Amino acid sequence: MKSNLIATAAAVLFSAVVTAQPGSILGFSKTAADKQLSTEKKFDGNLKAKNIDQFIKDLSAVPHHVASPGGDANAAYILNKFKSWGYDAQLETFYVLFPTPLTRELSMTGTTNFKASLKEPVLKEDATSGQTATQLPVYNCWSADGDVTSELVFVNYGVPADYELLARMGVDVKGKIVIAKYGQSWRGIKPKVAQEHGAIGCIIYSDPKEDGYFQGDVYPKGPFRPELGAQRGSVEDMPIYPGDPLTPGLGATKDAKRIDRKDAANLLKIPVIPISYADALPLLQSLEGSVAPEGWRGALPITYHVGPSKNKIHLKLSFDWQVRPVNNIIAKLKGSELPDEWVIRGNHHDAWVNGAGDPISGLAAMMEEARSIGEMAKAGYQPKRTIMYCAWDGEEPGLMGSTEWVEFHAAELQQKAVLYINSDGNGRGFLGAGGSQALEPAFTEIIKEVQDPQTNVSVFERKRSADIINATSAKTKNELLSKTTFELEALGSGSDFSPFAQHIGIPSMNLGFGGEDDGGEYHSIYDSYDLYRRFKDPTFEYGVVLAKTAGHTTLRFANAENLPFDFRNLQKTISKYVTEVAALADNMRENTTVENKLINQKHYSIANNATAALLPPVTKDEVPFISFASLQNAVTALEKTTNALHELAVGDLSVANRNVLNKKLYQAEQMLLTKDGLPRRSWYRHAIYAPGFYTGYGVKTLPGVREAIEQRNWKEAQEQIEITAGAINSFTANLESAIAGLK
Repeated sequence: MKSNLIATAAAVLFSAVVTAQPGSILGFSKTAADKQLSTEKKFDGNLKAKNIDQFIKDLSAVPHHVASPGGDANAAYILNKFKSWGYDAQLETFYVLFPTPLTRELSMTGTTNFKASLKEPVLKEDATSGQTATQLPVYNCWSADGDVTSELVFVNYGVPADYELLARMGVDVKGKIVIAKYGQSWRGIKPKVAQEHGAIGCIIYSDPKEDGYFQGDVYPKGPFRPELGAQRGSVEDMPIYPGDPLTPGLGATKDAKRIDRKDAANLLKIPVIPISYADALPLLQSLEGSVAPEGWRGALPITYHVGPSKNKIHLKLSFDWQVRPVNNIIAKLKGSELPDEWVIRGNHHDAWVNGAGDPISGLAAMMEEARSIGEMAKAGYQPKRTIMYCAWDGEEPGLMGSTEWVEFHAAELQQKAVLYINSDGNGRGFLGAGGSQALEPAFTEIIKEVQDPQTNVSVFERKRSADIINATSAKTKNELLSKTTFELEALGSGSDFSPFAQHIGIPSMNLGFGGEDDGGEYHSIYDSYDLYRRFKDPTFEYGVVLAKTAGHTTLRFANAENLPFDFRNLQKTISKYVTEVAALADNMRENTTVENKLINQKHYSIANNATAALLPPVTKDEVPFISFASLQNAVTALEKTTNALHELAVGDLSVANRNVLNKKLYQAEQMLLTKDGLPRRSWYRHAIYAPGFYTGYGVKTLPGVREAIEQRNWKEAQEQIEITAGAINSFTANLESAIAGLK
C-alpha cells in the first residue's frame, strides 16, 4: 500500500495488502494509527502475569460445573470483577437440561470377575484433588440411561472405517457392548457410530499410547495421565446441533417451549461411560477372536484382540435429567461513536471439575485484557465501537451458554456483531488460530507485533519457524519460507465460536497457545492449579501473550475507521476447497473402478487367504459424473469482485457512507448462510464451514458437498453444489453492492 492512500480516512484501500507501511495499520489513517498504537502500548503496559496467576488460582480453587455452588461463586466473582473495572456487567441466565449421574456400574463376570473403580485417587501432591464431595464423578454427559449385559468388542477408535474393517474380519457388534479408545475423533462420535451399528452400550478408555505413560512421566511426577485418570466429557451429538437439547434453535429462557427428551435428535439411545486404562485392562484381557490390526494396538502390556470377549460385561447407568440454570456474564464498554456495533470477546467459565487449564487459563487471560482496558477507560479512553466481554457457562456439556445466548439474541447480533473472538484453554508454546480467512491480513499484522516470551521473536515468526522445521517435504518448506501471511484454520466445533460462526454467520476467530504444554489432565480431577503452574505455563507469561494477541485484535476492530476485512483471502480459500472436492470426486471415481476390478478378479481373496482371515471388500457403485460448473463459476465471479473491492480507493466518502459500507462488510459473511441449513442438521447454516457429521470437532469445508460425496450420495452432492454456489453468489452480490455504494 502506498502512503498517500492511507493519509486520510477518506482515502483507504478497503481489504488492504498484508502489511501496511511502517507506522500505519490496516483500516486506519496515519493519525488514527498513531493514536491506536499508543493505546495498544498502554494496554500492554497494564498487563501483569501475577494477575493471571491469581485469577487461575482463585477460579480453580473448587469444582465449578454447571449449577454447582462453585460455579455460582465463580460467576459472582467474575461479575464483580467486571463491575469493579467499570463495565456495565450483568448475569444473563438460561435454563437447560443438564443430567448428572445417579447410578454408575461397570463389571465383568465369567472366568474373571472384575468391578471397575470409576474413580480417580486423591494425590497428596495435588491440593484440590481431594475435594470429592463437590466433584462430578467420572461420566459422559448425555449418555442414555441403561442396564445392559453382553460380550465386549474392541472397535479401535470407533469411527466408521473401523467398523468397515471389523465387518471384513467377520465381527458384528449388534447386541454387543463396544470399547473404543479416545482419540482420532471427538468422543461423541464413538457411541453415535456404535449405536448406528446396533451396539447396546459403549465404553471409552484412555489408552496410555495416546494419553498416558507412553507419552512421558505420569502425574504427579510428570504431566501425563496416570493409570486411574479418566476423561469426562459430553457425548451430545453436537454435529446435529449444540446447546440445550430441548430448545433447538430457540434461547432456553425459563418459559421457552421445550420438546420431549425422546424427540431430541442430538441425544443418544445407548449408555456410554469413560474409564481409565487401569479399569480398561481387565476388560481388554478378556477379549478373544482375531488379533487386532497393528494400527489398532495401544501401549498396554497385552496382545490386543478384537473380540468378542469370553466374559460378560455389565453396564448400568442412570441420570437425574434436570433442567438447571446456566449463568453467562455479559460486560459492556460502550462505544463512543458506534455503540451499536459490537466487538465481542468470549471464553467459558464452567469446568468438569476444577478446570485450571480448561477453561480458566484462557478466561484469566481474557479477564486481564478486560481489566487493562477498564483501567484505560477510567483514565478517559473510549473505543469507537462497543467492546463486549462474555464469560460463558455450560460450554462443557455442549456449548450451552453461548448457544442459548446467540439463539435468543440472533436478530440483534446479525445487525450489530462486527467480530467474535474466542479462546478456551491456554498454555506454553505456539500460536494456534482459526477463523474467517477474510481476517488474515489484519491478524497477521497484529501477531507480527506480539513478542514470544521465550524466543524474543514475534509469535508469527515462532509459529512459522516451527511449521518450517516440521514440514515433511522440501517443497512445503520452501512455500513456508516465502509465506508472509498467517493462514487461519477453518473452524469446526468444540468451543463457543460455533453458534456465532456457523449458525448466524458472524465473522469469528478462535485463539490459543500450546504445543509445549502436553499432558493428560484433560477433563480430570488433576486439571488443577498445582498441575498448571508446574507443567503448563509456570510463569503465566503465555497468559499475557494471549491477552496481548486477543486484546490487540479486539482493540483494532473496535477502533478501525475502515474495517480491515480482505475478502480476497476468503475467495482464495473457497477456491481451494472447490478444487479439493472436485478432486475428491475424481479420485473416488478412479479408485472405485480399480477396487471393483480387483474384487471381481478375486485378488483380495487370494491375498487374504495367504495372510489373514479378511473377507474381501464389497464392490461399490461407480461414481457418476458430477458437474462442479456452477460452483467453479461462482468462485470465479467472487474473485473478480473481491479484486475490484481491493483496488477501489475511496475518494470523497462521508463518515455516514463509510459507516454504511463497514456494516456491509461485517455483515457480508451472513450471505454465506443457506436457507435450510445442511442436510439432516439444519442448525448448521454456513455453506463453507461446519463440524463433520462423523468428526465432531474436526471441520468439514464445503460440508454439504464434501460429505455428500464421502457418503456416496450423488444426487445430494449435485444438489449441494447448486445450493453452495447460490450462497457464494449471494455473498458476491453483497460485495458488489458495497462497490456500487463507493462509486
